[in-house]
Amino acid sequence: MALKATIFKAQLQIADMDRPYYGDHALTLARHPSETDERMMVRLLVFALRAHEHLQFGKGLSDPDEPDLWRKDLTGLIEDWIELGQPDEKAVLKACGRARRVFVYGYNHAAVPWWVLAAPALERAKNLAVYRFELRGEISLAALAQRNMQLQCTIQESQIWLSDANQTVQMECITLRA
Repeated sequence: MALKATIFKAQLQIADMDRPYYGDHALTLARHPSETDERMMVRLLVFALRAHEHLQFGKGLSDPDEPDLWRKDLTGLIEDWIELGQPDEKAVLKACGRARRVFVYGYNHAAVPWWVLAAPALERAKNLAVYRFELRGEISLAALAQRNMQLQCTIQESQIWLSDANQTVQMECITLRA
């Protein structure tokens, strides 16, 4: 019998001074059995960074033909295709052909070595942006993961603060390719 996804609920308040974007979102996240709390929280964090009324969570780990997050226009065309971690270069190039813009967000120690190896193969993709997160402090994103979350995210000059009632995680979003 296959394991089922674990459902998490999040009330997310976003204050993004860089765009500017301010909004409240009631989100439901299905954590795949093989997904860690850290990766799930990175999905939530990237949602905050790219927040838009049409941004949705994709099937991600459950379906290789869907991204972790995406935004479609009203006609169904893919505006933004968002991947996490270290995706296969061929899959990224395929996404670049399907979407107007493609974003890859690396979130652990493997992000920089992956980019060093993948950059030459992805050089021709003109609609690709690659970022990585660098944690500031001792608290990890996984520490914020709860089945029911009330979170605030503040973004200013590529600095990100994600907090609940008890703790705050500070990160920086570093551009590897714009």
